[in-house]
Amino acid sequence: MWNGNIIEVATSILAWIVIGTLAFRIYKKQVEHPKSWKIITVVLIGLFSFSINWNVFDTRIQIAILPLGVWILYAFLKRKDGRWKQYRPFAWLGFLANFIFLSSTLIAIPINHFIYPENEMKTYISNVENASIIAIHPSAKGTSLIKEDLLKQIHNLKEKQFFSDKWYNETYMNTEANKRKERFPYMLINTSPKWGSGLIANVYIEGDGKGLLVVTPKKQFYFHSDQSLLEEGK
Repeated sequence: MWNGNIIEVATSILAWIVIGTLAFRIYKKQVEHPKSWKIITVVLIGLFSFSINWNVFDTRIQIAILPLGVWILYAFLKRKDGRWKQYRPFAWLGFLANFIFLSSTLIAIPINHFIYPENEMKTYISNVENASIIAIHPSAKGTSLIKEDLLKQIHNLKEKQFFSDKWYNETYMNTEANKRKERFPYMLINTSPKWGSGLIANVYIEGDGKGLLVVTPKKQFYFHSDQSLLEEGK
């Protein structure tokens, strides 16, 4: 089952369409038409650049600074009569493509946040048909997930503060290591995120069944329910 981010795929395809359209326009204006595979090769080499990385809303973007690919092509093609003049527009198009892809990424960021809001539980859980829990700590008790309640609560779960000084002191400062009680002794399995989000996340359930901790590669989110989602809590 495909689990990529549909927004990023769509904006990347759009970026390639723009690049292809610009390349075709350059091609049509030239008197002597180079072969298609050579144009593609030059554009791809032109993409190489010295770039700086920047984080925008937890998304890493690359900003091209120096056109390394253009310089490489110039050094190679200047030795052949007329070749650099013929391929120069395509080389610079390759460098320009870095900014076209940058624009597609910047467009995708707000769309992603709108369609897949990270502070809503429905983004991380959209299907609970085969959902279940497994115990991941000895403090877990014999209980089961109430799937019907989870399905009802998905749209009502509120994001709340996870860490607190009181909880930290009770868990780590005033308790011996072998007597610490795991706050999230259960793991929710066999669920899937919202289609097209491409999200990878683990969901853990609090001991009383009222809290869910969503752990992604970048962040953690804590959601709280007014009622227990575990059978024992009913």
